Amino acid sequence: MPREGRGGKRGAGHQGREGRLQQMLAANMAVGKNKRLSKGKKGLKKKAVDPFTRKDWYDIKAPGFFEVRNAGKTLVNRTQGLKNANDSLKGRVLELSLADLRNNQEDAFRKIKLQVQEIQGKNCLTNFHGMDFTSDKLRSLVKKWQSLIEAFVDVKTTDGYLLRLFTIAFTQRRRNQLRKTTYVTHAQIRLIRKKMFEIMTREASTCDLRELVQKLVPEVIGKEIEKQIQGIYPLQNVYVRKVKILKAPKFDLGKLLEVHGGNAAGVDKGKKVVGANAGSSAKEGGEIPVFESV
Repeated sequence: MPREGRGGKRGAGHQGREGRLQQMLAANMAVGKNKRLSKGKKGLKKKAVDPFTRKDWYDIKAPGFFEVRNAGKTLVNRTQGLKNANDSLKGRVLELSLADLRNNQEDAFRKIKLQVQEIQGKNCLTNFHGMDFTSDKLRSLVKKWQSLIEAFVDVKTTDGYLLRLFTIAFTQRRRNQLRKTTYVTHAQIRLIRKKMFEIMTREASTCDLRELVQKLVPEVIGKEIEKQIQGIYPLQNVYVRKVKILKAPKFDLGKLLEVHGGNAAGVDKGKKVVGANAGSSAKEGGEIPVFESV
């Protein structure tokens, strides 16, 4: 058999050294990329906890000028350490349908905003925070061949709330009208807007927030505008479509309890104390009642 030359042995040794070098480099690269290879096993994986186990349910109490007082429930994280559940709830704004607050499905297109202002036990006392229309109702009102007139004004109620009222109205065909369209001129629009400003300012600035909400729900302001503007141009579908509270007065717990009917949230009013009857019974020679505590 022919013997291998020196060159063949040298080539085999060189390839062996290269293979060992590549293995060492690969091992070093693996350790460099994954630092955990050179250390022991990390701690066990944290157990998944259901977030609802650390939450509490609170009842939402609507103001007294709505028929349905129990408006629903809301969730909040339980008090833990320096984080108080009451602080998380105060200032929370809730959006409800007026149909749910009045048990009347005809009012389903109105959205009422209520703000949580006080917590008593598991009850959230709320107050009126705004009103809006649903988008489908607004789109259903807009039609061809008629003019749309909008106006907004800032008014201040007697109890210190600064509000912005938005009104929307549409022109209506006159009786026995032959023309297809019911468009109004710019001069007529200016007159209509001026009348809208006057009526909204008069109706809102002469009452408090509670009375104003009672006017907004049956659309008293919209009917008054429609009646007053008949001489300029007949209108239809006149609504106060949106109410925003720009500035509210300083929080007063007594006024909030008045809005909720005094004992709406289970507020303890105290017990009746025997007064005048005790003195009269003593004069008549009867027994003086014994009080448990003085």
